[in-house]
Amino acid sequence: MTDSSPAPLPVTRPVDVERMALREDGVRLEATEEERRLAAEFLKIPAVHSLVGEFDVTGNRRRAKVTGRVSGRVSQTCVVTLEPFETDVVEDVEVTFAEARDEASLSHEEIERRKIDPPDEIVDGKIDLGAVMTEFLALGLDPYPRKPGVDFEPITDDKAEDSPFAALGKLNPGKLKRDS
Repeated sequence: MTDSSPAPLPVTRPVDVERMALREDGVRLEATEEERRLAAEFLKIPAVHSLVGEFDVTGNRRRAKVTGRVSGRVSQTCVVTLEPFETDVVEDVEVTFAEARDEASLSHEEIERRKIDPPDEIVDGKIDLGAVMTEFLALGLDPYPRKPGVDFEPITDDKAEDSPFAALGKLNPGKLKRDS
């Protein structure tokens, strides 16, 4: 039997929602060297050189909103040259958290809103800002990264007879005509 549970997140920083909501200056988190190494493995990229999250938390133990910014410097592999290169990632953050509640205790509007955009979960009055950092770093990665200045130029051959349709035309020249 295989374990189908998701891999643990590389950066975890559970914080008390009510305590964070009282802070007027917000919170700044910086990933350690080990967390950055684990984040690179988790995201399947060569390296995470820096990872910082700056957040403001508003709300209470039942519902909270996190806004801010995640920034980092990462190494990615160019899809054209297959060479690693460094790039900056900056993502604005806006996430809603809510405590897990039985749907019977929710209004119809809240049930419909959660179907469209379900909130992340507040667990025992805590939210994981490390998970938010990792998630938004992942969202900011280019899925097809290219080194600066590198363009993909497809190989083209102007010989029309090499196309599959030209080969079919040779089999039955009277049936296949090209539109001009």
